[in-house]
Amino acid sequence: MKTVAQMLERKPSGVISINPDATVLDALKLLAEKGVGAVLVMDGTRLVGIFSERDYARRVALKGKSASDTPVSEVMTREVVFVTPNLTNEECMALMTEKHVRHLPVIDNDRVQGVLSIGDLVKDVISEQQFIISQLERYIHR
Repeated sequence: MKTVAQMLERKPSGVISINPDATVLDALKLLAEKGVGAVLVMDGTRLVGIFSERDYARRVALKGKSASDTPVSEVMTREVVFVTPNLTNEECMALMTEKHVRHLPVIDNDRVQGVLSIGDLVKDVISEQQFIISQLERYIHR
């Protein structure tokens, strides 16, 4: 299994984030523009929360709030589950399952290094399985 650091190397660099004072509508536009399901909420370089489509559905739409008038800080998830670069894919999947989250910020020395989604982890597992299958097929056909 690959480590978080190895998986991050295969992703484009940079973190998609938004300021806590931005509106939910701005966050939704960013999600749509970037084609992602969550953005980190950053106050400068400090991670203060995460905002996801789930946050919008449960804390804005279902409560009848206005996306254009509600600040992200009011509806974001404040207790962010995160990982460090040395964890494995398997450990990340276990954490996601236990905590019911789909996105894991990667933090090293108090700095956000990136984000792994459940899709990133599944893609890595499939890639590893395909490699093993190809190695077995080569072995069998010798």
